[in-house]
Amino acid sequence: MTEQEVRELLGERFERLSPVAHDELRHPDYAMELPQSGERIHGHDNLRAFRLAFPDPPSIQPRRLIGAGDVWVVEAIPTDVGGRLYVIAVIEFRGGPIWRDTRWFGSPLKAPAWRAQWAEHTE
Repeated sequence: MTEQEVRELLGERFERLSPVAHDELRHPDYAMELPQSGERIHGHDNLRAFRLAFPDPPSIQPRRLIGAGDVWVVEAIPTDVGGRLYVIAVIEFRGGPIWRDTRWFGSPLKAPAWRAQWAEHTE
């Protein structure tokens, strides 16, 4: 996939899709991996049930996208989660649809004062 195609797929359009339309974007052998919690959600039925049961899912604001071909890394910030949280996702495509989606989540860290002389403050 090209960068433009991936941006369009993972942008606002993705969040507005129905569960059935979401299934069409995923490979029949799709799996979402959550390494920090040791979970894997495999298949369309399980993912759809997971999405429908999610209590008040946040929207995602992509910050950075990097990759080529069938492997892309997305850096994003979910909104409306009661504080800042960061998400890194490795998205793998197979024959067009999304095959694997591996996600890591992290909270912001307070920068230690000892390195302030070398660092710029962002956000």
